[in-house]
Amino acid sequence: MPVVTYISADGAINEVEVASGNSVMQGAVDNMIDGIVAECGGSCSCATCHCYVDDAWKDKVPAASEMEKDMLECVLEPQEGSRLSCQINMTDDLDGLVVRLPESQF
Repeated sequence: MPVVTYISADGAINEVEVASGNSVMQGAVDNMIDGIVAECGGSCSCATCHCYVDDAWKDKVPAASEMEKDMLECVLEPQEGSRLSCQINMTDDLDGLVVRLPESQF
């Protein structure tokens, strides 16, 4: 099963197996990773699953849709690697993905 490394704003590191086809958000929720709120449950309508894709992975993660780009305009402290974790579905190619979590989702 592919592994995602979640790095919280305080530097805590959690490595979690996330089944192929599940979102990075679902992996965080299922494993009680602090920093991913996921109020809308993954429907790309709240932006409370904001994360920063590590530089080494930016070109490997599929591009954001227009709807996701619109939602990213609502996040606090957007950066170049900002993504909604509900929109990144795990595949074997993403095994080892590293995402950083913002200090706050609100």
